[in-house]
Amino acid sequence: RNDALDGIVEKCPPNRRKDLVFVQNGYLDEFLKSKNLLDNTQVLLFLSVAKKGMDSIDGITKVNPEGLTSVTGEHAQAFADRLASLNLECNVLNKEEHRPAMFEKLIWISTYMLVGTAKECSSVGEAGEKYKQLVEDVIMELSEAVSNNEGIAFQDGIKERLASYTEVVKDFPCAVKEFEWRNEYFYELGKSCSVHNSLLE
Repeated sequence: RNDALDGIVEKCPPNRRKDLVFVQNGYLDEFLKSKNLLDNTQVLLFLSVAKKGMDSIDGITKVNPEGLTSVTGEHAQAFADRLASLNLECNVLNKEEHRPAMFEKLIWISTYMLVGTAKECSSVGEAGEKYKQLVEDVIMELSEAVSNNEGIAFQDGIKERLASYTEVVKDFPCAVKEFEWRNEYFYELGKSCSVHNSLLE
């Protein structure tokens, strides 16, 4: 969990901290900056395990048959090779490619979990199916807010990409977790995320 990161970093010998690989969900930029680790290897895992003991579901979708999992940084290729040995896809990205991908995943988890929780859905699939318009409204609101705040341009088709991933992990349960690492980023943007923020209330 993200709340454990501070202790993990502090226990790591200073000369080895550059080799730490971060695979957590959420917005890590401020934490990594505070530890001078923003250039470390970072992974966006589009994998799902619905229950303990079940096989993982790879993030291969109709829209992205190459898979959505990606990695950037010094140990990116080694990490991708490790996943390949498990028959899991992983795309190696440069830093500029990674940022919009990172925010896109943040938007997915912040949107589907929030809509599903607010509307008492049992799964992200139910949220996407029953509340498709609301989900799309939140996705577009958050992507526009990120673009304005970070100067990031997302590729066309963000709604379709995230919906397609949701189909792959449709049984994953909804819950708003680790607020300060996920939805808080958008909450603090205020009026530009009004639909998102109203669902939190």
